[in-house]
Amino acid sequence: MKNICVYCGSSPGRIEAYADGARALAKALVARDLGLVYGGASVGIMGLVADSVLQLGGRAVGVIPEALKRKEIEHKGLTELHVTTSMHERKTLMAELSDGFIALPGGIGTFEEIFEVWTWAQLGFHAKPCGLLNVAGYYDGLTHFLDHSVAEQFVKPAHRATLLVEAQPETLLDRFASYVAPSVHKWVEKAET
Repeated sequence: MKNICVYCGSSPGRIEAYADGARALAKALVARDLGLVYGGASVGIMGLVADSVLQLGGRAVGVIPEALKRKEIEHKGLTELHVTTSMHERKTLMAELSDGFIALPGGIGTFEEIFEVWTWAQLGFHAKPCGLLNVAGYYDGLTHFLDHSVAEQFVKPAHRATLLVEAQPETLLDRFASYVAPSVHKWVEKAET
């Protein structure tokens, strides 16, 4: 593993624990010589995780669409900044540059991004680990809902298990380091009907 994509909020959130979680993840990434790939912004948790990585001597690569760059929210001090023409191109490039995906606390964009790459993993488009860094219990409600989706037989238990959830970045990165994608078929085989 060389780079980890981090999805997170463009807002700082309500409590300081979210900023603390971003700093802790940055420290864990730099300690393992893992580069940060993220959305390229200078605001909210996004800016904080990038600033923290850079202050610790790590690599921070941003990927931002031209429309957001024009709004002047791009981070101007990154190791690299890629400017894309669309959000779709942004997400594709972030995925190509990354060996794993972590969601810190964030909003609708964060949810959409982690669910998209997790879906790609489920469909076998990649074999990279996906995880939630559950800072201050932020993702408790979501993980309960995902377990409910398994109980209701919309998600296979093996697929649910591929979204790793941990409260500590070191533990999550340890699980990433030993991750092996399951060989579970998404679609029902004829013999299973």
